[in-house]
Amino acid sequence: MAEENKAALTAEDIKRVKALGFLQHVGTDRFNGRVITRNGKITAAECRKIAEAAEKFGSGEIAFTTRLTAEVQEIPYDKIDEFRAFVAEAGLETGGTGAKVRPVVSCKGTTCQYGLFDTYSLSRKVHDRFYKGYETVKLPHKFKIAVGGCPNNCVKPDLNDVGISGRRIPDFKEELCRGCKKCFIEAACPVHVPKVVDGKAVIDEELCNKCGRCVGKCPFGAVPDGEYGYAVYIGGRWGKRVANGRMLRKIFTSEEEVLSITEKALLFFKENGNAGERFADVINRIGFDNVEKELLSDEILSRKEEILSK
Repeated sequence: MAEENKAALTAEDIKRVKALGFLQHVGTDRFNGRVITRNGKITAAECRKIAEAAEKFGSGEIAFTTRLTAEVQEIPYDKIDEFRAFVAEAGLETGGTGAKVRPVVSCKGTTCQYGLFDTYSLSRKVHDRFYKGYETVKLPHKFKIAVGGCPNNCVKPDLNDVGISGRRIPDFKEELCRGCKKCFIEAACPVHVPKVVDGKAVIDEELCNKCGRCVGKCPFGAVPDGEYGYAVYIGGRWGKRVANGRMLRKIFTSEEEVLSITEKALLFFKENGNAGERFADVINRIGFDNVEKELLSDEILSRKEEILSK
């Protein structure tokens, strides 16, 4: 029966269900179905529903993808619609493929000792506003967004089309520095940027990665606090051709600024990208400085409806 069904499948059949988040299990008439999570988070009830669906329609196995979707293994082609209806009873949907915004991923910065902001909260806003809000928007190619809580880059924000990374800019008060033989802020810095020169600590702004680990470490209060913010990378990509995203030359200090920059990047990509071209390629073709200038202005937002209607 499996061989008979396999033979009956056309290229259009396979393409149709791929757009719904179902990828053919090589050499069979069975498909792995991707159930969308919210940055890997699901409720206990949703987890039970996915487990039931895996046993009822698939092989009983579930794998998690790199975009943190729950992939139910080996669903027969003729059971796909029934599977989708079953998981929808718990408010779940399938997807995560195609030339559109892909599922958002983030690190565990909300609970990590190094996290500089609530990554779960921001990634959920990004999910709602762009994965869901742009789900019908066809782009030149896939578009990946990652949210990282600090410069440790555990979730690789700089290898996504747009990457958001937490920062804390140290408020260094040079007048309070006593030039200690053992500098506590240098010892606290994971990249050893602060150096005592001529009796005063010096922090090279170009080398400082603004992780905030030096804040509060000086016993004389030379770094009492730091301003929280977000670095944004654009044009990252991994795969057959890797591209390291470049950081915009501004640290953003509000969530809304970050969400706005992300939207402007999406609009710019849709307007300027050629079919099959990744955002990294668009940036290389147009020039990073030119793209950055567009993203740091609000002009493109005034044409949002025009761009999305194309």
